[in-house]
Amino acid sequence: MPLRFADRLDNVETSAIRELFKLLGKPGIISFAGGFPDSAMFDVEGLREASQKALAEEPGGALQYGATEGYEPLRTQLAAFERSKGVADIEPQQLIVTTGSQQALDLIGKTMVSPGDKVIVEGPTFLATIQCFRLYGADIQSAPIDAHGVQVDKLEQLIVQHQPKFVYLIPTFGNPSGALLSLERRRRILELAVKYQVLVVEDDPYGDLYFGEAPPPSLLALSKEVPGSREWIAHCGSMSKVLSPGLRVGWLVAQPELLAKATMCKQFSDAHTSTFAQATAAQYLKSGRMPATLRNVRQKYAERSHAMAEALQRELGAAIEFTEPQGGLFFWARLTGAGGKVKDAGEFAKRAIEQGVAFVPGAPFFARDPDVATLRLSFATADVEKIKEGFARLGRAL
Repeated sequence: MPLRFADRLDNVETSAIRELFKLLGKPGIISFAGGFPDSAMFDVEGLREASQKALAEEPGGALQYGATEGYEPLRTQLAAFERSKGVADIEPQQLIVTTGSQQALDLIGKTMVSPGDKVIVEGPTFLATIQCFRLYGADIQSAPIDAHGVQVDKLEQLIVQHQPKFVYLIPTFGNPSGALLSLERRRRILELAVKYQVLVVEDDPYGDLYFGEAPPPSLLALSKEVPGSREWIAHCGSMSKVLSPGLRVGWLVAQPELLAKATMCKQFSDAHTSTFAQATAAQYLKSGRMPATLRNVRQKYAERSHAMAEALQRELGAAIEFTEPQGGLFFWARLTGAGGKVKDAGEFAKRAIEQGVAFVPGAPFFARDPDVATLRLSFATADVEKIKEGFARLGRAL
């Protein structure tokens, strides 16, 4: 007899991005597909020293089972890290450590979503989040965005219409959009959270990766200016894009009741995030090396972003439209079909693979009404010369 799997698996499918990676074994291919940071920028020496200190100073804490809420020295360092970014009055007890920010999102799905519940996300948004919330039975609605983030008037209409369990946003250099939510819109979203008593989940893995001026404060930091809004914010942070994905260290800041429920669910899933990884991250943050690491990655990614903008314009011209991001890891672009060129990003992706270059078509990033002309390009793992060569190939594929 065939195995009888859970009905909830009928609501999701394998990630289109993960499936695309199966095609990338071709020798010499240049990939703009992944959302990975560049491993050449990892502070290997700093992490080595941090791991050695973790073992030397508190081997029991680093190697033994730990509290589900997280390793206390790391919670202390993460609270200080958030305070350095303007989050007032945050204490270690107001956050839990998660196995990457992806687990924080999964815990929100587990604790908040019952089958049929409405959830509002941006259109487009992080593909894994769509899959995660659908797994728990969410009825996902999509709020449109532009270069300045989610369109707040449309978002308010959706909140009134659907009365969602929560709204999920990536306000700062979104994945896949690269969009930066304006300060005015951030304030309005906090006001909407209070007005309609709706939870806003802020996913912030890219906020430290800005190229010029610092972005507006996170919703969590800005909540001090909008009375009553702090309790309606759940903030997900991550070390993956700025330090190392391999550590799998993320965190969740939320009101006490939500944290307690999330901690309970985390006990069932993994007991706790790796104590060795947590102790290493704590020592790294304590060492004071993070500011220099951030300066280095910001400079490198800024160079690559500018190179990609120039290459897009030079090689694809009027056949594509885009807004150059001010930070993060991604370009979001749309094929125009000008001059009779291809307008379907799925077809363009197939042609690109034949030319030895890869990107991700944009359709899977939409929870509803996908725009098949869109695509996501990452500049994170390709240096300037590879970007130039890759876009020459894309020009031929077009």
